Amino acid sequence: MRAEALRDGPTLPEAMARDAASVLARLREVLGSSDIPLAEAMLYAVEGGKGLRAFLVMESARLHDLPEEIALSPAAAIEAMHAYSLIHDDLPCMDDDDLRRGRPTVHRRWDEATAVLAGDGLQALAFELVLSAPVEAGRQVDLALSLARASGLGGMVGGQALDLAAETAAVPLSEAGIQSLQDRKTGALLAWSAAAGARLAGADPGPLLRYGTALGRAFQIADDLLDAEGSAAETGKATGKDAGRGKATLVGLMGLEAARERAMSLAQEACAALEPYGPRAALLGEAARFAAHRRK
Repeated sequence: MRAEALRDGPTLPEAMARDAASVLARLREVLGSSDIPLAEAMLYAVEGGKGLRAFLVMESARLHDLPEEIALSPAAAIEAMHAYSLIHDDLPCMDDDDLRRGRPTVHRRWDEATAVLAGDGLQALAFELVLSAPVEAGRQVDLALSLARASGLGGMVGGQALDLAAETAAVPLSEAGIQSLQDRKTGALLAWSAAAGARLAGADPGPLLRYGTALGRAFQIADDLLDAEGSAAETGKATGKDAGRGKATLVGLMGLEAARERAMSLAQEACAALEPYGPRAALLGEAARFAAHRRK
C-alpha cells in the first residue's frame, strides 16, 4: 500500500484504519448491547480485518459529499455480511479452514453450530444496518435490494456454489467461467461497497460499479497469488490450498506472471472508471492499486 500523503488528506492506510475503527465501534455498539452469548462469536468474526469494503462505502460517500454518519451503518453492514461469508466459507463442509485473520476460525474457537448461527446472525444484522441508514426510504430499499442481489444466488452465495462445484468438475472451467465465478463470489460485494455512496446520495452508481468490478477482479487475483506464493504469517490463513483442492483460479490457468500482469491491468481499469470524479477520487485509485498488489 502506498504511504504518500495526498494533498490535505490522509494516506490510504490512515483512511482505511480510521474507517475500520469507526465501523468496528459501531458493530461493538450493536453487538455489545446483546445479552445473548452468540453475540460474542459474531463480534469475534468481524474483528481483525482490513476493512476494505467498509472503506469503499465510506470513501464513496465522501465522494458525494455525504457526512460520515450517513455511511457508517451501511459500512458496518458490509463488514457484517463479509464476516458471515467467511465464517461459513471456513466450515468443514466448505473450505475447512482452521485459521482466519491470524486466529482460530469461529467453528474452531467455539463449535460448528455456533459458527453457523453467528453467520446467520451477521447476515440478518447486515440488512438491519442498511435499513437503518439515515436517508430516505427509497434509498434504503435500493441499498438493501442491491445488497441482497450481491450476496445471494446471483452474487456471493452463487459464486461460492460454483467454486465448490468446480473442484470436482469433469471439465475445467474456461477463463470466462472462472471470471464469472469470481465476479460473483468476491467481486459482487466489493462492487456493492464501491457504489454504496452513490446509492446513498441518489446518484448514478454506474461509474463506481465499473470501478468496483475491476477492483474485485484484481483483488481476487492478488488473493490467489498470495495462496500460491505467500505464507500463513503473511495472510493470517492457511496457504497453498487452492492447487491441492483443484480450485478454479486465473493463477492456476494463466500462471503467476500472467496473472500478476492481469491484476495490474485491472487496477488501471478501475482507476480509469474514476475519471468522471477527477482528483477527488485519488484514494479510491490508491485502493485499486492496493487490491492488486497487497501482501496480506
